[in-house]
Amino acid sequence: MILVDTSAFFALADRDDLHHREAKEALEAASRGGEVLLTHNYVVVETAALMQRRLGMSAVRRFLHDLENVLLEWVDRELHDAAVRRFRSGGRRLSLVDCASLELARRNAVRTYIGFDPDFDAEGLVRYRVPKARS
Repeated sequence: MILVDTSAFFALADRDDLHHREAKEALEAASRGGEVLLTHNYVVVETAALMQRRLGMSAVRRFLHDLENVLLEWVDRELHDAAVRRFRSGGRRLSLVDCASLELARRNAVRTYIGFDPDFDAEGLVRYRVPKARS
């Protein structure tokens, strides 16, 4: 199971994004490899708002359609409260959405993510790398 961050979804949608190609290759390789891609509803809301503002509604529609291939967890009260506790106590500049992602990863014993947020690295998650093709 691999956690997917807003930064990956946005980079995939924006062909001009610095990480577009990497996001596309990572998400495609993980899917081909049978990995379960995991995110949560706070990421969906954050991503949709960002895409609507910067890329327009057609990008949001594609994103929401493509979520059919992603395991979507709903942030319940327990997860929300854990994220708020992390947010309040964090010395880093983590967003509440990032705190919810980190708590979701902890809850599901997920150690790998697809995204481009160095805060996830600092929190001990490992960025997914596309496996090299065998010759």
